[in-house]
Amino acid sequence: MIVIVIFAPLPHADTVRQALAAAGAGSLGTYSACSFSAPGEGRFRPEAGATPTIGQVGDLEVVDEVRIEAVCERSKAKAALTAALAAHPYEEVAYHCYEALTLEDL
Repeated sequence: MIVIVIFAPLPHADTVRQALAAAGAGSLGTYSACSFSAPGEGRFRPEAGATPTIGQVGDLEVVDEVRIEAVCERSKAKAALTAALAAHPYEEVAYHCYEALTLEDL
């Protein structure tokens, strides 16, 4: 299993979650569209050449964001992450993926 973690601005979190689920992330047994979310603040400063969705080049921004986590079968992980990135409003998206062990792996 792969865990996909992606950070999204609060108004776009549901769209990113829906994209993950539509591409196959968040399936646990007989459940689908499973995810976990936690609120936080994202900080960034767009530099020269950036076209920020939020903020201005050169200014430090603080944005209410959501950390979204969803498990995904390895075979579907690339498609799920690609779908989430396409649904995300930022030109540069903070995300990471890591492998998770299941009970069957132990």
